[in-house]
Amino acid sequence: MVVPESANGQRIDFFLTQACDGFSRTQITQAIQAEGATLDGRTVRPSVRIQASQRIRFRMPEPPTDDTVPENIPLDVLYEDDGLVVVNKPPGMVVHPARGNWTGTLTSALAFRFQSLSDVGGPTRPGIVHRLDRDTSGVIVVAKTNAVHMHLSEQFANRVVQKEYFAITAARIDRDRDIIDMPIGRHPYQRDKMAIREHHETSKPASTFYEVISRHGRFTQVRVKPKTGRTHQIRVHLSHLGAAILCDRLYAGHAEVTMGMLTGTHDASKDTVLLDRQALHARKLTFEHPQSGKSMTFEAPLPADIMRVIDVLEQDS
Repeated sequence: MVVPESANGQRIDFFLTQACDGFSRTQITQAIQAEGATLDGRTVRPSVRIQASQRIRFRMPEPPTDDTVPENIPLDVLYEDDGLVVVNKPPGMVVHPARGNWTGTLTSALAFRFQSLSDVGGPTRPGIVHRLDRDTSGVIVVAKTNAVHMHLSEQFANRVVQKEYFAITAARIDRDRDIIDMPIGRHPYQRDKMAIREHHETSKPASTFYEVISRHGRFTQVRVKPKTGRTHQIRVHLSHLGAAILCDRLYAGHAEVTMGMLTGTHDASKDTVLLDRQALHARKLTFEHPQSGKSMTFEAPLPADIMRVIDVLEQDS
């Protein structure tokens, strides 16, 4: 297209957003950043100002789809049979497509690797029985058939599935073990957060058992067994104790930790970032196999980024 006089001096992302119906400015910006636009033959940034009579060539972004698009993404499969799959989800991977995360999801990786998955959850959630937060790593079970999916869902609903998590908190927990019984509901003014809220229409009962593994100054390694499965439950409950999970950007107020922060030094040589996501890992999952009736336990080893933090804490103790 040729830039008209009326658009002289405008940013190219603003101009293209107006010119391309059906796409948001964010989508247009991302397409430009992916070298999708040229101005007089030169690749440009979203902030560049355009001039009348210049020629723009723009590759329109693919519109979002409700269907899962298979992608060749490696998976750490812990177990597989003809009814289900157990995966060790890496940190940073979204479980299913959602606004702002249409690609690179666990469901995209599953759709590429497996011929058949349950469709009980709809087209964007093939096989997904339960979920983990994007920055939480660890064990997740996926159903291949609808019968298996329904059986597993019933176990989760009846709270007979045993879940064990590992966490590192950014504060010392004094009690060796305890149960936190506090209802969780929507945060009163931050849409992406949950909060302890009693007698509120969005609140649901929530119960979490925790046990301290070891203490390292103001940090604590802790084993956590949630009895219920509320959104952000472990993160909210530990934060309520005054011991938010390390690197939890929503509830701890920081998004990364360096060696210097762990050791209490300000040596520039120790400012290497060790962890840049919440120190929460779904370590074990125990359930009854829907087809054989056997109790099965699956465990995912602690990932490298969390192990780096543990090594520093234990060396410094």
